[in-house]
Amino acid sequence: MKAAIIPVTPLQQNCSLIWCTKTMRGALVDPGGDLDRLKAGVERAGVTLEKILITHGHLDHCGQAGVLAKELGLPIEGPQEADRFWIARLADDAARFGTPGEPFEPDRWLENGDQVTVGELTLDVFHCPGHTPGHVVFVHRPSSFAIVGDVLFQGSIGRTDFPMSNHQDLIDAITGKLWPLGDDITFIPGHGPTSTFGRERQSNPFVGDAALAG
Repeated sequence: MKAAIIPVTPLQQNCSLIWCTKTMRGALVDPGGDLDRLKAGVERAGVTLEKILITHGHLDHCGQAGVLAKELGLPIEGPQEADRFWIARLADDAARFGTPGEPFEPDRWLENGDQVTVGELTLDVFHCPGHTPGHVVFVHRPSSFAIVGDVLFQGSIGRTDFPMSNHQDLIDAITGKLWPLGDDITFIPGHGPTSTFGRERQSNPFVGDAALAG
């Protein structure tokens, strides 16, 4: 498995290109915008896209997913269906923030415990609500690798001041679903630099071991 980060939209959201090195088939995770940049990145990597994966329904993560899916004939998998209302309001949010966005219907809503395939890779799906109610995280256990969207960041966690956000749900998802996966998991967040679960347990002021013990 290989992964590349392609920042998109004015919010510099980390769209991830992941691919199976055996088949060179891949997926874009959270193609929120700047589709020409994303397509150029896919071409440079020599990857054949087979699907689009979505962590959650916010504009910077999926505003252009439906457009790209139609253009390339790709299925969309994710997020969990509780984010349907966010996807339904993408056009309104796009007008508000001055960046493109169109509603879409995923080909497959995901649930906790589901799996998605990319080439010959299998990624586990974890429903991690809190930032949004339908947020999901993708984990490739053989590579100790995760794409966590806006659940967790280096030194921070996702905002919970949006409609249907819940701070305690977010804390519970991180500590109850992500931490048990192991300290060696490297993750790509929705924004900013990569980190590991172990590093965040040591130093994150919101969900680190010391912070929770206090």
